[in-house]
Amino acid sequence: MNVTLAVKQYISKMIENSGPGMKVLLMDKETTSIVSVVYTQSEILQKEVYLFERIDSQNRDSMKHLKAICFLRPTKENVEHLIQELRRPKYSVYFIYFSNVISKSEIKALAEADEQEVVAEVQQIITKEYELFDFRKTEVPPLLLILDRSDDAITPLLNQWTYQAMVHELLGLNNNRIDLSRVPGISKDLKEVVLSAENDEFYANNLYLNFGEIGTNIKNLMEDFQKKKPKEQQKLESISDMKAFVDNYPQFKKMSGTVSKHVTVVGELSRLVSERHLMEVSEVEQELACQNDHSSASQSVRRLLQNPRLSELDAVRLVMLYALRYEKHSSSILPALMDELNKKGVSERHRRMVTSMVEYGGKRVRGSDLINPQDAVAITKQFFKGLKGVENVYTQHAPLLQETLDQLIKGRLKDSQFPYLGPSSLRDR
Repeated sequence: MNVTLAVKQYISKMIENSGPGMKVLLMDKETTSIVSVVYTQSEILQKEVYLFERIDSQNRDSMKHLKAICFLRPTKENVEHLIQELRRPKYSVYFIYFSNVISKSEIKALAEADEQEVVAEVQQIITKEYELFDFRKTEVPPLLLILDRSDDAITPLLNQWTYQAMVHELLGLNNNRIDLSRVPGISKDLKEVVLSAENDEFYANNLYLNFGEIGTNIKNLMEDFQKKKPKEQQKLESISDMKAFVDNYPQFKKMSGTVSKHVTVVGELSRLVSERHLMEVSEVEQELACQNDHSSASQSVRRLLQNPRLSELDAVRLVMLYALRYEKHSSSILPALMDELNKKGVSERHRRMVTSMVEYGGKRVRGSDLINPQDAVAITKQFFKGLKGVENVYTQHAPLLQETLDQLIKGRLKDSQFPYLGPSSLRDR
């Protein structure tokens, strides 16, 4: 199920139900974020929504020529704001939609406040769309697989190398927006950029590709533009060359807002990768997650911890990975690594996270064969691909979930780990 598309359809239905005419969308803080993720301003303007307001705003003007579509969470604060709104309505008619269940007493309070009878409709979006959760009988009945994150605490600790994952990890993506205001030398119009697969074709086509492929694709896109300007061609050998090209050609920059945005984002990712030595860090992470050479791994981790440019977060994650991977090893150097963190100036709070991670996802807690030195087949399948056949040393690791789903499809999940509740056995399916 595409959640973004589903929400977009909900909002479209709200707008359609209000009929033709100019409209205002009245929201709270959270529903404002929801709408901004699924709709661009130009898209929603085409649906005759010309004004966007917050229900808690105190300085809204009275505009009786507008219909109000209220999309709100059913919180006590929002209901109280809505009661005050209905007592002194600023718009001609109100179509009220709550994102979840609202109590009968609150509905009654809203009805009593609507003395001028401006409310045309009140609906609860989630409960109304009950058919979304009405699983009709199919040839192969749906199956609910319940997992525990503690079964695989390793995967979330690894640096990722696909475009979307790197943006989330290194820059932060909040409601499809990236804050680039702290990027050195950033231009005013790029201090905040929007990355949405719904409205950005380049992002949609590249969000799951690895970092190297992204740089190549941006270069190809820019060279395609250059071909339209034969007198202004120049070689593009690096990210910095691409950034310089965009900065030096205002007209090109205007034509290719998408290109300039992605060049900036990839350029900042590249700077952070270099500044934090993430390629070297990732290689050691993959060694810890995928290989079974304690001597080499311990030397690699220790060497990196002594690097003054290694960030506190990366240092702690490396020690966490070591602690999970070699938790019961007879030659464990975990105490020495903890001392290295202390010498490095890592805060006590972060140092305590190493112990907490083992308590959360260590061997005593796990129900899976995440790390099982006795089972060479399991190690081969889940972790160790060997030097031959590994196309990218930074992406050797396969999450436990991949193996779990593969075993599920083949009907080979262990009953002891995944007890099955149903009319027949899991293998029969």
